[in-house]
Amino acid sequence: MAFNSLVFAVFLLLVFLLYWNLPNKPLGIRNAFLLLASYIFYGWWDWHFLGLILINSTVDFLIGRSLHQAQSNRARKIFLGISLTTNLGILGFFKYYDFFIVSTMEMLHAIGLQANFHTLAIILPVGISFYTFQTLSYTIDIYRGKITPTRDPIAYFAFVSFFPQLVAGPIERASHLLPQFFEKKHFNREQAKDGLRQILWGLFKKTVIADNLAPYVDKIFSNYETYPAPMLLLGMLYFSVQIYCDFSGYSDMAIGTARLFGFDLKRNFAYPYFSRDIGEFWRRWHISLSTWFRDYVYIPLGGSRTRTTLQHFSNILLTFTVSGFWHGANWTFVMWGLLNGLYYLPPSIRGPHQHQTEVVALGRLFPTPLEFFQICRTFVLISFAWILFRATSFPHAIGFITHIGTSSWLDPLRHTKGLWNVLLIFVIDWVQRDKQHPLEITTLPRYARWGIYYMISLLILFVGKTGHVPFIYFQF
Repeated sequence: MAFNSLVFAVFLLLVFLLYWNLPNKPLGIRNAFLLLASYIFYGWWDWHFLGLILINSTVDFLIGRSLHQAQSNRARKIFLGISLTTNLGILGFFKYYDFFIVSTMEMLHAIGLQANFHTLAIILPVGISFYTFQTLSYTIDIYRGKITPTRDPIAYFAFVSFFPQLVAGPIERASHLLPQFFEKKHFNREQAKDGLRQILWGLFKKTVIADNLAPYVDKIFSNYETYPAPMLLLGMLYFSVQIYCDFSGYSDMAIGTARLFGFDLKRNFAYPYFSRDIGEFWRRWHISLSTWFRDYVYIPLGGSRTRTTLQHFSNILLTFTVSGFWHGANWTFVMWGLLNGLYYLPPSIRGPHQHQTEVVALGRLFPTPLEFFQICRTFVLISFAWILFRATSFPHAIGFITHIGTSSWLDPLRHTKGLWNVLLIFVIDWVQRDKQHPLEITTLPRYARWGIYYMISLLILFVGKTGHVPFIYFQF
């Protein structure tokens, strides 16, 4: 059940009306209803995989209790090991089993050995990478003593499967989202209105911008040998904007939907393409995942508190490489993660990346020449790395990149209509870059606000490709 479908619109309306007409006492009634709605939402795709969510939720609920009650460090480590083994074992089997089998056969064939192992053609359950990391953070935080386990299984199961962010995040921490299931909810009209605005903006980015760029991206990447270098660069630009609008559009709709029910989800994107360096970009792009890897991979490895610079750099490269592998069972994702890690190293020599925290050119219409150069440099580096992300295989990526350097630079551009989409999103984002989302326009006169809402709605209806193109991050 995709956010950009009519089925979801009907589902959301029904769940919203029923939820706010349920009694607020006892609180468990509303939580149980949200749990049921979330399972219906997920089961709409394939009800068979509901069992995986139940297994993950049950194991970590019980492990959380056991961790808290354990009397020795050895027992606590055993319980944490069970959680890690169960969660990562399920994720690894469904997401990486065939990848490792095929990679092993290719490696053996490369050294002259014949092997014919059977693959299983396993279907990847939607959202498994996201809810696995969500449940893992729960048990790890209990192990670290940062939170105490809940005694309410309904609230915990609802936290794991909360439908607005179940399929593609944001990846929530129990310390932030779980307590909200124990709060008495009262309908907040202003909160709901802002949620609707954010849903509208997310739907616009997905259907009008991302989905209209998708055909151009598919053509250019699928037939890169037939295009000149400028067209390949245009395809690279289009995909950079497509993946941003596709994924941040989903996050906007998820956050907005949660607000309709009185829940606050963490921000997942903060205008990342206006970043002045790679460190700033990764603090603004897919924030919930970046901070997850920082807190549960990079820091446990030692972070920057290492004895040598080499160890520090190794921690950075390993964290980015694992992050790339999390995205998919393909060597392109591994290399994409490694390349971003290499990007991250030079600024690390100069010190922490924390100096770029404020909004760029805050209070000014235009950036300084230096800021403009920094933004363009960062965008080009990130866009180049997206080639690896978009390519179907490593040879495909290498061929695409090689063709940029060897093909003609004189042929005229085609598929330039997509440039209007690129320009539109960059202009709107730039003007509203100090807001949580661009439709925070409550200071405008009423007629101006509603004129903008109607215009965006008409664009979605008549220009958007509603329901035609799946969300990119559904495959992860």
